[in-house]
Amino acid sequence: MTTQTALDIAGLEKTIEEMLDKKLNERFSSLEAQLEGLSQQLQAIQQDTLSDRVTLLVFSGDMDKLMSAFIIGAGAVAMGMEVSMYFTFWGLTALKKQNVYNGKSIPEKMMAMMLPTGPDKVGTSKMNMFGVGPAFFKMMMDKSNVETLPDLITINRELGVKMIACQMTMGVMGITKEELIDELEYGGAGTYIGEASDSKITLFI
Repeated sequence: MTTQTALDIAGLEKTIEEMLDKKLNERFSSLEAQLEGLSQQLQAIQQDTLSDRVTLLVFSGDMDKLMSAFIIGAGAVAMGMEVSMYFTFWGLTALKKQNVYNGKSIPEKMMAMMLPTGPDKVGTSKMNMFGVGPAFFKMMMDKSNVETLPDLITINRELGVKMIACQMTMGVMGITKEELIDELEYGGAGTYIGEASDSKITLFI
């Protein structure tokens, strides 16, 4: 084999290799584009299947955190979204209207004595100062024309926010339906999961 022939064969092999590389790159680019398109379609389908809903799990019994929950609830309704609020443990104090002692065991009566009688009696997460803090914050809110927690609860109810009381923690904390505000819904963990799984936004407060 002459030197020229060897060079021609080497050049041909290089050309074939470059053509194969080009074809492979084109094929991979096409596949990547298809996969990206499928991924976008899947995301769109998943987004479309979720309801335009916000679900809040309200665990805290602090005035400032409860206010945040109800402000978010009212804001979401104003944006055209459906809102569900699931109250559990200390969050149930936001729904109380009175303390009832009749028919309760001694531990349940003790729990009722220690819990606030309603949203106007809850403390703050910071600077509570044996009840001085909430009074101070209420004065500042009045000065700034900010709605109080009881007012925010009323607004949310009027806007049609769904409020669900956790039946399991009601039993644990000795809270009866008689002690809670009217027109509530009641449910367990399954109720919350059902609401949250069909929501675009879920928050734990």
